[in-house]
Amino acid sequence: MIQLNFLLIVFLAMFLLRSWTQLFLNRLNISYLRQQGITVPELFKDIVDQEKLKTISNYTVDSIRFTMIATLVNQGLSLAILLSGFLAWLERNIHQRGCGMIIGGLVFFAILSILANLLHIPFNLYETFVVEERYGFNTKTFKIWLSDLVKSMAIFGVLGGLLLWLLLTLVIHGGDVWWVWAWMVVGGFELLLLWLFPLVIAPLFNRFEPIENKLLEQHIGALMGKVGLRVKGVFKMDAGKRSKHTNAYFTGIGRSKRIVLFDTLLGSHTEEEVLAVLAHEVGHWKKKHVLKQLILVETFSLIVFYGVAKLLGWSLVYQTFGFQEPISYIGLFLIGALLSPLGYFAQPLESAISRKFEREADDFAKELMNTGEPIRRALKRLAADNLANLTPHPLYAWFYYSHPPLVDRISRLDFREQGV
Repeated sequence: MIQLNFLLIVFLAMFLLRSWTQLFLNRLNISYLRQQGITVPELFKDIVDQEKLKTISNYTVDSIRFTMIATLVNQGLSLAILLSGFLAWLERNIHQRGCGMIIGGLVFFAILSILANLLHIPFNLYETFVVEERYGFNTKTFKIWLSDLVKSMAIFGVLGGLLLWLLLTLVIHGGDVWWVWAWMVVGGFELLLLWLFPLVIAPLFNRFEPIENKLLEQHIGALMGKVGLRVKGVFKMDAGKRSKHTNAYFTGIGRSKRIVLFDTLLGSHTEEEVLAVLAHEVGHWKKKHVLKQLILVETFSLIVFYGVAKLLGWSLVYQTFGFQEPISYIGLFLIGALLSPLGYFAQPLESAISRKFEREADDFAKELMNTGEPIRRALKRLAADNLANLTPHPLYAWFYYSHPPLVDRISRLDFREQGV
């Protein structure tokens, strides 16, 4: 039986505050776009006309509304599962079938994961074949979509199941310092995934090839030579078979490090712009942003594991949601649910750190290219091609944006170019 006590009241207050904040920020952003986004910013007048601006606004509004509906439905289902007594019913059924603590935990999380994925499927279909299709981005067939879904679920099932098994084993048999061992295992697992992703996981979905343009390859070699990096770390990805969005990213650690350029980006940007985008990604590499992010994440993770260890034996956590005694895997789920609203409000800090890294990578690209003009042109082209919002509300951008708003980002490069 669910107990209406202080813990549940605090949780519900934080849960509703998170939902209200999400709704408020999204409505604020849409309202600001409709008021301020009716005129093309001066910096973009050479690449965006009024018709394009209207399309950008419509795409932004449709994307925000869809994401908000999907988020609220997901949160509503999570709250219903917590308050309906379903968790206690599920645990009783698992216990009656004689499952041990570890097997029971694996079954418990597997069922909840399947339910979450089933809910996600219609939203993913709508986003892909309605929203993205409406604005000419989607190139994915249903066969590819289904293949991606099956592969993703299989990978998550195997890797997630293995990690959960290790975690439950440590919780049950690791003694009072299980959380230290668990933190080390999870951290090591994350490092392994960072290393494996570009070598094993990503190739299951996309094809990665060397750059075909020999002249561009030579220029890339010269650019990379300036900073002492090997050319074979740059790959073209066949992103165009799923979407017309353009992008590039840096991934991997150690010998698996590589820079990936979308084939859509290579097809829509000039050679100099491609080199500027590449220089930006090299900036992340040389500035050790992945390592710095990893250190921050692992530090925060250690604090979280310590907090979970302290809360795992707290009987009030279990009694609040209808359990008579502590059960390790139930506790992990409940504590995760209780801390989730708090984690949301840490988003601005994460966003601020990411924006700092992006500015450093922009500066590196400008220095490596000896001018900021190519990266400015590349950013404009990326914005136009991806229908990026050119006028986000400052509060929304401060809270969510992992990259500085485009107008601010390009203006900053202009000022630094002029020595201001």
